[in-house]
Amino acid sequence: MKNLKIDLNERSYDILISRNILSKVGEFISNILEPSRIIIITHPSVRKLFGDEIESGLANVGYSPNVIEIPEGETSKSLRQVDLIYDRMFEMKCDRKSVLIALGGGVVGDLTGFTAATFQRGIPFIQIPTTLLSQVDSSVGGKTAVNHPRGKNMIGAFYQPKLVVIDLNTLITLPKNQLRAGLSEVVKYGVIADEKLFVFLENNIQKILSLDSKCLEYIVKTSCAIKARIVEKDERESKYRMILNFGHTFGHAIETLTNYTEYLHGEAISIGMLQAALLSVESGLCNKDLPKRITNLLKEFGLPIQAHDLKSKDIIESMRHDKKNSHNKLRFVLPKSIGSVEIIDDVPETLIQSVLDKSKLI
Repeated sequence: MKNLKIDLNERSYDILISRNILSKVGEFISNILEPSRIIIITHPSVRKLFGDEIESGLANVGYSPNVIEIPEGETSKSLRQVDLIYDRMFEMKCDRKSVLIALGGGVVGDLTGFTAATFQRGIPFIQIPTTLLSQVDSSVGGKTAVNHPRGKNMIGAFYQPKLVVIDLNTLITLPKNQLRAGLSEVVKYGVIADEKLFVFLENNIQKILSLDSKCLEYIVKTSCAIKARIVEKDERESKYRMILNFGHTFGHAIETLTNYTEYLHGEAISIGMLQAALLSVESGLCNKDLPKRITNLLKEFGLPIQAHDLKSKDIIESMRHDKKNSHNKLRFVLPKSIGSVEIIDDVPETLIQSVLDKSKLI
């Protein structure tokens, strides 16, 4: 079993990466916590796949977990859904020793984390991510949030889990579009911090899409290690951690304008990464070969690179609500080369408009 540690002083925690470890979650929890009650938050479809294994494993060490099922999809990341979970938790007589388990993808993790951060001013929670995107990105680092009609993840908190348990076997049942969406975030890590990872992706496209065991273990472990290093340096995103948002300024605007229903998160970020790379060329930070290389890899993974049906002016207006903005300036993470990026906040709006228009012609 691979064991990565995020060192955040009293908020430090382990990321466990292996196979066939879902049944051991109860043991892992009992080693670090003394729960008065355990509540699993998940989707019905995910519970059907993994619920029995986790619930029986918890029972084997003396826990009787409750389960709260939420609807599938990004629209569940709402204050209304959080309120419904609060209602259930009050009915269960939860207290500050209660522990929430997020079993599912990024939506479940973000929603559960935000609920844990705000219920009685904070209770422990565990991440058990079951999608590639949540394993390599959203389960690690303590960003929790719900969406607002005017912007994605606009209501949230920095709140670290007590443990992240990644069972790579959960990827076997993952729909292909979800796998591809997760690969978008892996590509991001290569662009922002690790040329070796990017080259590995280029050289192992079919193996990865075929769920080759060694390839999956490598990209999950490497991605988590990159994010851990970044979060350790800048837990609350004062600046350096913003490099993790490469492609997200454009991507979040696309998700917002399509009401979180047309694109998976990773698909929107794929489009956003290309737009950011094109903006980097226009800003003089990189040459034209860089966006071509990124485009080729995204297309090989079957990811979208265009959002034809959105107007450039609407995307720019939506980006004005981005959390990274400062003093009314749009802030972007732009690549200089594979493995290196720069945070820029003085890009002329006319340049952004031009890039958005050009990206539709690719």
